[in-house]
Amino acid sequence: MAKYLILIYGDEQRWDAMTPQQVSAHHAAHRAFSEAGGAAVLGGEQLEASSVATSLRADPAGGYTTTDGPFLETKEALGGYYVIDVPDLDAAVALAARLPEVAADHSGVEIRPIVGM
Repeated sequence: MAKYLILIYGDEQRWDAMTPQQVSAHHAAHRAFSEAGGAAVLGGEQLEASSVATSLRADPAGGYTTTDGPFLETKEALGGYYVIDVPDLDAAVALAARLPEVAADHSGVEIRPIVGM
């Protein structure tokens, strides 16, 4: 088995503009994803808006500075994630393809292998 991180990206303005019915359908799709994955879905969460993120960067004195907002300015923001444990990348792709963000025209999903420690 291999662990993968599924990163969910999208346009926060589009997510915020969803109607209550769209939000309900979106949440139902995530529940269906979790049910389809069963024990392979080890965890996952929706993230707060990128506007409340805090980034840390090294400073010249060997310490760090903090800034408000995400590390990089991008059109698409990280909106949530799942950690899954599946046999291989093909299984990870098949499971991730069930996420509603894959079909939306303003979002997408990234799958990254997790390095075992």
